[in-house]
Amino acid sequence: MHTKISFGQWEPPAVVAARNRADAEQEKARSMGFEEYSKHWLQMIRTEPNRSGKMRAVGTVRSYAGKVTGYLVPEFDDTPLKEIDADRIREMTDRLDQIPAPLNPKSKFNGITRPVLIVLMMILRQAARDGIIPAAPNVSIPRQESVRYDADHDESEDVITPVQVEALYEAVPTQWAIMVQLAAWCQLRRGECLGVQRRDIEWHDDGSATLHVRRQLNANTGDYTELKSEAGKRSLSVPKIMIQRLKEHLNDYVAAEAKAPVIPASPGGSMPLSNTRWGYIWADARERVPNLPHRFRFHDLRHTGLTLFAQEGATLAELMRRGGHADIHIVLRYQHATMSRDRELADRMSARVGVTISAAPGAGQTT
Repeated sequence: MHTKISFGQWEPPAVVAARNRADAEQEKARSMGFEEYSKHWLQMIRTEPNRSGKMRAVGTVRSYAGKVTGYLVPEFDDTPLKEIDADRIREMTDRLDQIPAPLNPKSKFNGITRPVLIVLMMILRQAARDGIIPAAPNVSIPRQESVRYDADHDESEDVITPVQVEALYEAVPTQWAIMVQLAAWCQLRRGECLGVQRRDIEWHDDGSATLHVRRQLNANTGDYTELKSEAGKRSLSVPKIMIQRLKEHLNDYVAAEAKAPVIPASPGGSMPLSNTRWGYIWADARERVPNLPHRFRFHDLRHTGLTLFAQEGATLAELMRRGGHADIHIVLRYQHATMSRDRELADRMSARVGVTISAAPGAGQTT
């Protein structure tokens, strides 16, 4: 003991005990099973903000929890985190790839593998930050592929004609038919349609109206929540084609209170129609309209409206504002519509120039 003291190697017993306890806890953490750590991770994302400083939405946490309890825990159970390497993850990926796609059993992609893999890598990267594993396995996540359609599907096939939009409007029960107009001509998402309140519609002296998109009805919680991004908060000019119908709808089915839902569950009610109930209403209406594209969704009405908006010459910036998009890459899908309009204008210009040249004196003569 005196020798250790003389060489400066002696430590108080309390310090040694504390270090031993820390080493033991660290070793225990390194041998922690996946299920135990995933519970810790889920609790963390429920109670702590993300890297941008915002709390995660309830629906996001539920989605992550569903991937953990439905796929990852059954796959890994109490497997120590340090044993989950690239080979083990590849085995899981192969098994997930065999699950048929719920929306389209014939699809090569099931829409399951990628989101499950994303959640797994989020957990393992956090485990690396916590010092439980040296580093997360080097695993590449496959890019998102279409589940509903084959690889050769053209997005322009999701666009229907104004006549078909009108047929869908007529097919929906009158008290909820304005949903079709809001999606197609104001380009609102489903949750945004259900989140509109009387106070969000601003009427002007000339008879026009502005629609302010301020909230959504969350499909996971059934409550009003903030929009997914700041870009979603926007003010839209209501097209003339639906002004009279909107007025009639407000008079006939919407309560007078400022916060009354524009799409109430019952006429004049204070509760908005639920996402689930609208799903059944939409499915019935869709069946009554012939010749719609295969698996045509309510969301495709928004795609139809934005495509027609693009064909009128809207810029990408205008399309982003109208649709409430934060990512320009999403809006680029409408570029095919602007290019179609560009070709039409080019052909009209060509025809006009040709007529002018042909009518000029001495046209067709050579000097």
